[in-house]
Amino acid sequence: MANTYELIAFVLLSGLVLGSALLVVTLRNLVHSVLWLIVTFIGIAGTFVLLSADFVAAVQVLVYAGAVCIMIVFGVMFVQRPDMENSNPINGRYKIAFPVVGGLFVCIGLLMARSQWIISEQAVPEKTVQALSPILLHDYTIPFEVAAILLTVALTGALLLVKEVKANGDRS
Repeated sequence: MANTYELIAFVLLSGLVLGSALLVVTLRNLVHSVLWLIVTFIGIAGTFVLLSADFVAAVQVLVYAGAVCIMIVFGVMFVQRPDMENSNPINGRYKIAFPVVGGLFVCIGLLMARSQWIISEQAVPEKTVQALSPILLHDYTIPFEVAAILLTVALTGALLLVKEVKANGDRS
């Protein structure tokens, strides 16, 4: 019975992710696209929860749905386009993309149908964060801190670029 509920949840989350991802690339308003991107990231986090990867799901929500999308929204707001209705124009490449993506889905479906799926007999550990924290805070402390500094420098640089572009636009 639990497998039935997991399958239903997976199908619903997959539909949510695919539908919201389609809206991200088809909507003409950039702010609406970013909001649907947040829904896509939350749906992917739900998929991680189904896979018993609760830490990765939390990171998905905090980093991608929270930080990245909010940074994009602030970037859009700093630019302050007068016409936000058509801020995300659709180009003519979708005529090429649809057959390529369709062929890719057919290839993936054929490969999945022919594959021998091996289900692991090993149980997923219940306390995944407790197993991951010593690795992040003892073994990989330096790369973890370097990544944090790199993200801070990138955010600061993006804000300086936006401020410089806005200052140059005010002079004319």
